[in-house]
Amino acid sequence: MTGTATPVAPVAAAPVRAARSTLATCGGVHALHDGFSDAIYLFLPIWQAEFGLTLAQTGALKALYSLGMAGLQLPASMLAERIGERAVLAGGTILVGLGFLSAGWSGAFRGLAAAMLLTGIGAAVQHPLSSSLIARSAAGTQLRVALSTYNFLGDVGKVVVPATVALAVAAWSWRPAVDWLGLLAIATGLLILPLLRPGAAGPRPAAAAAAAAPAPAVDTSWPHFATLAAVAVIDSAGRGGTLMLLPFVLTAKGADVSTIGLCLSLVFIGGAAGKFACGLLAIRFGAIATVVATEVATALAVAALGALPLYAVMPLLPLLGLALNGTSSVLYGSVPETVSRDKLPRAFGLFYTLSIGGAATAPFAYGWLSDRVGLETALVVLAASVLLVLPLTIPLHAFQARRR
Repeated sequence: MTGTATPVAPVAAAPVRAARSTLATCGGVHALHDGFSDAIYLFLPIWQAEFGLTLAQTGALKALYSLGMAGLQLPASMLAERIGERAVLAGGTILVGLGFLSAGWSGAFRGLAAAMLLTGIGAAVQHPLSSSLIARSAAGTQLRVALSTYNFLGDVGKVVVPATVALAVAAWSWRPAVDWLGLLAIATGLLILPLLRPGAAGPRPAAAAAAAAPAPAVDTSWPHFATLAAVAVIDSAGRGGTLMLLPFVLTAKGADVSTIGLCLSLVFIGGAAGKFACGLLAIRFGAIATVVATEVATALAVAALGALPLYAVMPLLPLLGLALNGTSSVLYGSVPETVSRDKLPRAFGLFYTLSIGGAATAPFAYGWLSDRVGLETALVVLAASVLLVLPLTIPLHAFQARRR
């Protein structure tokens, strides 16, 4: 890889094979990162019991991971402009592995906290860089399908990794399971360099890219981008809070580690279907209508978690996952509609920063709330907070109507 700028070719001239290769590689890395991220939820009750943590401290562990990931989104995008996406993706994935290895060697809350922060910093590179690479290779409905596929592959990892980790914890213990996750991440980071095509992931300095890019197909509309990002913050906070509380709700209902792993897999199976299906539904029925439907369904399902017994909760979990995760595909696919193509990398970086920031604060906030008012009341508050999205869809609907 050289330091020279790689011109951004028009989408119509982009080789289909290279675009598919980029999507496959970025989707595979997405599966790994998202699977590792959600496997952390499985470890939270284990760490709480072993280290005598409060729910607020336990939520703080996931919050530190999310804060590390949120805070480095924009810097990762800017660094990739200087040294190339391949190197940044590889380095970040290796850093994720080192963070998990550090967690396995930890003997107290502070060690776990530092390990989660390190892991989150490494995970920051994946979403903005992969999304911008894919977004530059497609347009229109093809872009929504590509981003929905990318999001779907991330949820495949959420299904496979937590289920595998649950089996590993049951067979060994949590420390060997975390060590294997760390080694797998390091190996994947080393494979990114030969797998990702240099032409698709080469360095792209902002000035050279702007000069070489075709005329943008969309005028930048930052107010509507900001509204879209606000919806994403509320949505991701609801998702982060739900996934934080779910293992403890299941534990209170009598579920063991294996059952919790199965339940998380049911959520992520539904989420995987939702990531792909909701992207297609947005094409058919419109992005705003799809967001309203998924958020209302999420609120109803979350409110039902505390009231239902375990045997009734389990069939609900795939539907919860579909609504909980499906919204994000619609939101990510809408970002290119609000910014011009040359601004996509930093726009995605900012969008993910704000979105993951919402997810970062939610685990601690709802853990703190649960310590004081109980899990069932916290779930009701969480369900109500998700509905704050609804008034924000009004200006977005008006913006889309004008674009037509």
